[in-house]
Amino acid sequence: MNVMNRMQGKWHLAVVASLAVAAPLQAHHSFAPFDQTKTMVFTGVVTRVNPDANHLQIYFAPMNAERKNVERDAKGEAIIWEVEMAGSAAAAQEGVSTTSFARGTVFSVGLSPMRNGDPKGLRRGTIYKCPTGPEGKAIPPPAGKHCDSVKDHLAIGQGGLPTPSD
Repeated sequence: MNVMNRMQGKWHLAVVASLAVAAPLQAHHSFAPFDQTKTMVFTGVVTRVNPDANHLQIYFAPMNAERKNVERDAKGEAIIWEVEMAGSAAAAQEGVSTTSFARGTVFSVGLSPMRNGDPKGLRRGTIYKCPTGPEGKAIPPPAGKHCDSVKDHLAIGQGGLPTPSD
């Protein structure tokens, strides 16, 4: 009987331990922090890409409406947003990597923003990458437009750019 109680105790301990490990993993993959009732659309300039295994992130500076410069804060520093995507392997299969989205790449993306107001969002719809000119510099879209309006753009994903909401 004593052996049976010890085996039962070890089994309970194993269940509790596995639940303790599974809970943070499940929480990590929650989309609850993102307000999926809202959609924002940006055209921006890549500042860096984090090829994390769980979620690739593209950090970017949104361009102003004239598409001549990036938006800046009161100190004159570029405002940086982050778009969270699928894992690096899945993103690479679509054509998104540290190489294909190098610093200076101009692209357009729709996202669901964070509920807490942090400058971060969950990707929605197609990403459009603006082409580069003969000298290797990105060709931005015209004022008020996105990369899907630029000839020879690259579309990554399906569904187009989403319609922004309030």
